[in-house]
Amino acid sequence: MVVEDEPYLAEGIRDGLRLAAIAADIAGDGDTALELLSVNTYDIAVLDRDIPGPSGDEIARRIVASGSGTPILMLTAADRIDDKATGFELGADDYLTKPFALRELVLRLRALDRRRAHNRPPVREIAGLRLDPFRREVFRDGRYVALTRKQFAVLEVLVAAEGGVVSAEDLLARAWDENADPFTNAVRITVSSLRKRLGEPGIIATVPGVGYRIETGRG
Repeated sequence: MVVEDEPYLAEGIRDGLRLAAIAADIAGDGDTALELLSVNTYDIAVLDRDIPGPSGDEIARRIVASGSGTPILMLTAADRIDDKATGFELGADDYLTKPFALRELVLRLRALDRRRAHNRPPVREIAGLRLDPFRREVFRDGRYVALTRKQFAVLEVLVAAEGGVVSAEDLLARAWDENADPFTNAVRITVSSLRKRLGEPGIIATVPGVGYRIETGRG
């Protein structure tokens, strides 16, 4: 994803990346960027810091808080040392200042992608489930299961517990952001919808008064 509010520059970056066999979605403002992030998983996010709506800095914060591990390259005119230091403190993995050469951008993106590949989290398998955090894919008994981002996040926490009980509070803390209402029923609703997606026989058990766990005795 490339977040850039200058249309001609954004189109030029997209066309140049396409010639290098790199596909990119374009967001011209912070709101569009957040909308794209809510429905897509990106290999890398290229962020201009000074954009309409939520700033590039805020987008970076959201990406880091999501736990997606998406690398961030800040592509901006803010070229002072203090600007760069702030960018890296926000979670940027690389920083390229304008004006820039498209070839350098391509080289930096490929370097980030190689680094990301080397840091891939392990595929987890339990009770007939196969969860790939890197590709964000889930299979049950060989059948692909399409999940929303939140359903995937909840299942990832449960699978990582390897059959151990995870409280609703822990799920809320690890699968939602820090602003989540501690009294919300979002966990219960998400677990319920996740059960439906995974199908029968049920694999997520409720431990009354405690939390949820994966039924490791099945499959």
